[in-house]
Amino acid sequence: MRYDDMTEAIGNTPLVRLDPAVHGLVNIDLYAKMELLNPFGSVKDRAALQMIRPLLAGAAARGDTVVELSSGNTAKALALIAGMHGLPFKSVTNRMKVPEIKDLLLLLGAELDELPGQAECLDPTDTEDPLSRMHRTLSDNGSGYVHTDQYFNERNVEAHLHGTGPEIVKDLDGRAPDYFVACVGTAGSSTGVARALRQHDPDVRVIGLVAAKSDFIPGIRTIDEVHEVGLFDPGVYDTLETITSDDAIDGLLTLVRRCGTPAGPTGGGAYQGAVRHLRALDATLTSRKTAVFIVCDRVESYLSYLRDRRPALFGRPPATNDVRVLTADEIAAAPTVDVEEASRWPGLVIDLRNPHAYRALHIDGSINIVDELFAELLHGGLPFGRRQPVLLVCPVGEKSARYAALLLRMGHPEVRSLAGGVIAWRDAGARLVRD
Repeated sequence: MRYDDMTEAIGNTPLVRLDPAVHGLVNIDLYAKMELLNPFGSVKDRAALQMIRPLLAGAAARGDTVVELSSGNTAKALALIAGMHGLPFKSVTNRMKVPEIKDLLLLLGAELDELPGQAECLDPTDTEDPLSRMHRTLSDNGSGYVHTDQYFNERNVEAHLHGTGPEIVKDLDGRAPDYFVACVGTAGSSTGVARALRQHDPDVRVIGLVAAKSDFIPGIRTIDEVHEVGLFDPGVYDTLETITSDDAIDGLLTLVRRCGTPAGPTGGGAYQGAVRHLRALDATLTSRKTAVFIVCDRVESYLSYLRDRRPALFGRPPATNDVRVLTADEIAAAPTVDVEEASRWPGLVIDLRNPHAYRALHIDGSINIVDELFAELLHGGLPFGRRQPVLLVCPVGEKSARYAALLLRMGHPEVRSLAGGVIAWRDAGARLVRD
């Protein structure tokens, strides 16, 4: 097979039937669409090319910088395509949580602009959100930037409406599958594939998978986050179901160890969510059915994510004093204070947000220990005396409540979480300062 450049190799990925001895389904044939075999390594190769292709000539003539709000596979693909055309690329994000992805983007020559933000993705309804302000700047004519705009660009959907979806139908001998199970990130692939499949069979059932609240699965958003994505349409999905990071890792291990598929957490989550949903239907079926899910990308970029959550996989002892071991009852019982009581707090105030958000606005007198570093400190035991009053602060009070519950379990009675976080403090008109 001969091509003139790497982008010609995007698409036409295999559809692989998984061994029933692995997944245990009797009446359903389960297929994986192997998007990890795209040349840049992920399903986002399709959307990146589709979005940037009509902009390349103008950008090259003006010497513009290609920009995307992305911290993952879309940024990686765009950086590579931009580089092929001699264009610089900038990734703007407040979600750079996987070190390998960050290092890879730097290796590709990308510029990283990590911003504070009130949400994990762009919220167009909030004109003061830093990502929203950046979005307006990038959209201005003559800004020197070409913004591919993956959260709102219909070409993201079209890449899958005209590519991924029809390929699935073709490989199933002209039939649409009975079930399509999709993780929801920007919603481009799930929406585009669903539309394509339903053009062949309006009865295709589409199961969308979102991450559990306060959990983090690369490439999958929580139900609150997906409602902030411009391409998300709840009408696309027959049902939305929740999966956890443990589900994603369990599925990843099955795909890697039993199916010869070096899948990342998104693919693992798609597999685990698919099997769980389909097992509930399997015994009730009277005819044979087919189901498809997407393996979005490769595992190599997520080794630190896996080491952090499953150290035993790498021969390491389990982490101690970890928020992930807390029960739901412990988190619900986390000690909190409201803004009025917090304004009179007599002890230490620890802001768990990223340094950019802290520098932008923070409670006067607070200190900044980003949550990942705070977690590492707690693995070694209490970092301060048990009599030291400690108030924990995060954007909306969720992460701080979990850490407050953990500190309480560790024997620190004088810890509290600010209910509603910095957002509640701001909304109450309490004083915030800039660094």
